[in-house]
Amino acid sequence: MLLPLFLAAAARVPGPPPKPKLVVVITVDQLRPDYLSRWKSHLTGGFALLTDVAGAAVFTAAYQDDGMTETAPGHATILSGRWPVHTGINSNPLGVPDSAMPLVEGVGPGASPRRFHGTSFFDWLHAADSGSRALSVSRKDRGAILPLGTAHQAVFWYATASGIFTTSRYYADSLPAWVRAFNAQRLPFRMAGHRWTLALPDSAYREPDSVPWENGGHGFTFPYTLSADSLKAAQQLPGYPQMDSVTLAFALSGLEALKLGKRNSTDLLAVSLSTTDAIGHAFGPDSREIHDQVVRLDRYLAWFFERVFDRVGKGNVLIVLTADHGVTPFVESLQKAGHPDARVVNLDTLFSAVNRQLDTLTRDTTHRRWFEIDPGLIYLQDNGRLAALGVNVDSVVRALGARIRAVRGVARADLPGDLTHADTVADPIARRWLHTVLPPPASPVVLVVTLADWCVWGWTGQPEIAEHGQPTDLDAHIPLILWGKGVKPGRYMDRVAAVDLAPTLARIVGVTPLSLLDGRVLAEALEP
Repeated sequence: MLLPLFLAAAARVPGPPPKPKLVVVITVDQLRPDYLSRWKSHLTGGFALLTDVAGAAVFTAAYQDDGMTETAPGHATILSGRWPVHTGINSNPLGVPDSAMPLVEGVGPGASPRRFHGTSFFDWLHAADSGSRALSVSRKDRGAILPLGTAHQAVFWYATASGIFTTSRYYADSLPAWVRAFNAQRLPFRMAGHRWTLALPDSAYREPDSVPWENGGHGFTFPYTLSADSLKAAQQLPGYPQMDSVTLAFALSGLEALKLGKRNSTDLLAVSLSTTDAIGHAFGPDSREIHDQVVRLDRYLAWFFERVFDRVGKGNVLIVLTADHGVTPFVESLQKAGHPDARVVNLDTLFSAVNRQLDTLTRDTTHRRWFEIDPGLIYLQDNGRLAALGVNVDSVVRALGARIRAVRGVARADLPGDLTHADTVADPIARRWLHTVLPPPASPVVLVVTLADWCVWGWTGQPEIAEHGQPTDLDAHIPLILWGKGVKPGRYMDRVAAVDLAPTLARIVGVTPLSLLDGRVLAEALEP
């Protein structure tokens, strides 16, 4: 009698829950989490679905916890579970540019993930099941490339100069038929003359329409009109909300062509939406334009999710919503809001003077730029020449740091090596920089510069924009939301980081990470 009873009890023990057939990761470039609460009453589509704690796990204190809060480092972190110091992607210029990997078609810079170190979530999926497939798309090359790490999968981005979606020779020698068919519709070109008007009645927007410091001081009132010339319209499209709708339509075409979510494997669809970043830079996070952009994106996402559910089944999908970074408002807006110390900090003149002084000291007539800045990372570009000439490099760097700290609007200028001794709990700035760069000689970065609160970087000859890239909470705070299979809905208030997403997804789908990770599994938000 005991054996049948034992077998009956064992039969009642639930097995592991079925895995999602499709993981959809939506990264909205420069999406501040406060947008989702500030305009909640206007967001009745895709954002409403994802922020409903009856069905989603919403993390209210999620951060890109590193010093260079830019697009490339953020996208490399999201699905790798590792800080920029470990992915090797710690700034935009050192992200994906690669002249050895030109575009397959169209005009634009070559790109590849050759600087990316380690593995990412899709590598783990594919190692567990070789039938798993991935598609990653974006308006930006770095937004499409870096979520997949070095995986040779379907990776496409918008070649702005040509108005088409393409890829680089790293991934393919020709475009697949479905991409050619999508490009043949010429959707960006057909938007010539399109007017961007308000999606809601004028009374729904509390933000003023006419703000003179927005958009370089010109063209800062509705409506906005794309060029009547079709090619120019396609080139202007990245600054208009409709760029996100085209990107989502392209992603849906790829999902159908690749039959993602249609097999027994778990597939990955990564979509990076870049228009919020473009409009946010031009008009700022407190503008009527960004308000309308978020409202329109909410509607585009509702359209997209409905069609994904139709094709894959709502119960088979796991959705993630996050961002690569936040943004700091315009200085003028901050000053008006009661922050008189807000200012634009420009170190171009200081660095020109330092480089000339080093020319004189070394009697070097080549007028090289010994030091470069990007924007908070200071690089020494001398290939050992200063030391070979008998110059005490450490003394020069420390003297440069002292000069930088004397500039109004600069809070800190630290040597990365000095930060290794910092209390990373009491000193979050030190922690974020340590998550970003290695000290010399492992890295050419000799100083990391942190601006004072409410200050932003500026550059000679360039118009002011609403900026990000600092180790501040304004730039680092991001949304992190999980919806769907395997998720325990609720609102989670504890501090979490972007690096926690990849190990959490790995736990949900039952795969093993292939790299040492910096993040943790967000077990509190998972079904037992």
